[in-house]
Amino acid sequence: MKLPELYDKKKIDFNNLLFNDKAIWALLIPLIAEQILNSLMGMADTMMLSRWSAVAMSAASLVDSLNTLLIQVFNALAVGASIVCSQYIGHKDNRNANKAACQVTFTMAAISVTITAICLIFARPILTIVFGAIEDEVMKDCLIYFLITASSYPFMALGNAASALFRAGGESRFPMMVAMSTNGLNIVGNALLIFGFRFGIMGAAISTLVSRILYMLILYGALRRPKQIIVIRDYRILPDWDMIQRILGIGIPSGVENGMFQFGKLMIQSSVATLGTVAISANAMTIILESLNGIAGVGVGLGLMTIAGQAMGAGRIEETKYYIVKLDKIAGILVAGSCLVVLVLSYPICLIAGMSSEAIKLTMGMIIFVTITKPLFWVLSFTTPNGLRAAGDVKYTMIVSTMSMWFCRVLSAVILIRVFGVGPIAVWIGMAIDWGVRALIFSHRFFTGKWIKRVID
Repeated sequence: MKLPELYDKKKIDFNNLLFNDKAIWALLIPLIAEQILNSLMGMADTMMLSRWSAVAMSAASLVDSLNTLLIQVFNALAVGASIVCSQYIGHKDNRNANKAACQVTFTMAAISVTITAICLIFARPILTIVFGAIEDEVMKDCLIYFLITASSYPFMALGNAASALFRAGGESRFPMMVAMSTNGLNIVGNALLIFGFRFGIMGAAISTLVSRILYMLILYGALRRPKQIIVIRDYRILPDWDMIQRILGIGIPSGVENGMFQFGKLMIQSSVATLGTVAISANAMTIILESLNGIAGVGVGLGLMTIAGQAMGAGRIEETKYYIVKLDKIAGILVAGSCLVVLVLSYPICLIAGMSSEAIKLTMGMIIFVTITKPLFWVLSFTTPNGLRAAGDVKYTMIVSTMSMWFCRVLSAVILIRVFGVGPIAVWIGMAIDWGVRALIFSHRFFTGKWIKRVID
């Protein structure tokens, strides 16, 4: 059976593309660099806390899995704004693009402050419900780390929203430079507070809080500049419920998808928590390494949402298909190369982190499995659907991603760990199954063209 054409070249004016190769790489390189910086910061935190104590590292890895759930929800709301703004910009409607930017600021502030208040008030019950019975020493450090990092949610949420607004206008270099500065400050702060002042896990949390505050202040200060596409100068924002509904129409499905995705990972993490400190620390390091070998792909996916969003807003359907295919190929090459590089570096990183020989053995087994499976399925299961989301096809991607996450990844991992005693490698077996299923479904969706009808008016 012959596959349908990926796109119709005759309907694309290659001499008048919205994004030529130079423009694509000008957008992608800073995004990839920013993702690398974020992952390096997480790895540096893990290594420093591992040096401090296995208890601190275990506590931070557990809380960070919960933090990531909320971070992904905030990011999804920012993505909703980014897509709406990108489509308005592609349609040459900067007025509504700016209006959407103001409304996402209002919405993000309201939601993040509410979530922070809930987390601060009910910190211990939340940790107990999510992670169950864990060692008293680990719970003590979990509470310290959770209370401080939860205080940073509003600053982190608004900072990510501001970054998404810059990205919607095709500007990714400035947010990357800000991220580089604040992440560097975070790493220095970690070293100083953890080891210099002997604050341990509290020092890591305080450093994270300060860096997120600075990140948000710098980006929103820069959004006041008049000579750019999106400008926010007046913070007395009155809610525009029609615009908020339009943003949430994309943001909520993406938020549900990301939230359920991270909640599923929490369910898996609760099973890993029953395997002991060695398994927890090995899985935590593998998560860091796996995020490191996927960051280039994540950066390409973020860029694709801006590029495809503007193309859809301009009504260039075949050009949108062209961008999805082109950036899928770029992501595939980068992910495969990154997997090999991280595999080579994994053992030295584990040694530098001071992990036990048993934990290193577990980590290496898991990262080898990831290196084999990830290049086969990851791009089609994550980069391709970002192009579909840019067209507004968010409900379909939400349903597929959520169902695949729970019925493939979570169910497989929990059964393998709790019933068959497979160990932490079960996490990654379930993940590979999830990747494969998504890749098949999203590839079929792209070929059918049904996502094209979902463009926002």
